[in-house]
Amino acid sequence: MSVIRSAKKILKASAVLEGAGVKLDRVFGYNEVPLFDPFLLLDHFNSQNPSDYMAGFPWHPHRGIETVTYMLDGQVEHGDSIGNKGVIESGDVQWMTAGSGIIHQEMPKSETGINGFQLWVNLPAKDKMTMPRYQEIKSNEIPVVTLESGCSVKIICGQFSGVRGPVSNIAANPNYLDIQMPEDEVFELDIDESKNAFAYVYCGEGLFGENLELAEEKSAVLFGPGDRIKIKSQYSPLKFLLAYANPLNEPVAWRGPIVMNSDEELKKAFWEYKNDQFIK
Repeated sequence: MSVIRSAKKILKASAVLEGAGVKLDRVFGYNEVPLFDPFLLLDHFNSQNPSDYMAGFPWHPHRGIETVTYMLDGQVEHGDSIGNKGVIESGDVQWMTAGSGIIHQEMPKSETGINGFQLWVNLPAKDKMTMPRYQEIKSNEIPVVTLESGCSVKIICGQFSGVRGPVSNIAANPNYLDIQMPEDEVFELDIDESKNAFAYVYCGEGLFGENLELAEEKSAVLFGPGDRIKIKSQYSPLKFLLAYANPLNEPVAWRGPIVMNSDEELKKAFWEYKNDQFIK
């Protein structure tokens, strides 16, 4: 018999300033390690005011993680130290494996508004120093499954209902879905009890978990133990991200854009960056 997971913790996103002065909402991050393991951070950037975001994220390093940028609206230009260049637009996804080290920039190009997310996924110790890699996926490459209830599930990574998403070869093997529900509907999904799972409400509000606890817009729900999730929309459509994966259960040493397993590894990474030895 399935055990419906509870809404173990509900977090409201908080406003922060990042990059060269980008105003965004941080859903979870450093203070929540290891609750969301292997997920490290989720940021939501959403503004119609160009002065909130046009300064962007100039050149900066990453090591030991994978960053996932998913755009709902607007354009962001990417460039990096291994020669990748491109513009991700509405509905597109950029999945960057920093591995042993990459220096990149992400610069918004839309002057009429921007709405999107960046998720950080930790790399296991054995893959921290893997070769950097970049995947750019266009919106028309991302499959969508529509259920009889009218719920739609966009599969960015992993699989749903036998359909697999286009992002591949991700070390933590996560599932990352964008789910939209009509009003007054129920969505249920079996998720192996070994996996950590969370949802982030980016539009509307819904009832989550065994006790159908209310999560408002710009709130994250961390699910408790069990093997099935349950979500109910109420008086309006509900849109949320859903991510789940097996935890790494490894030590986390985190400073700024670099996440390793020990302070010694962190010190080495920053020394290498300072002394032009960061890129392998």
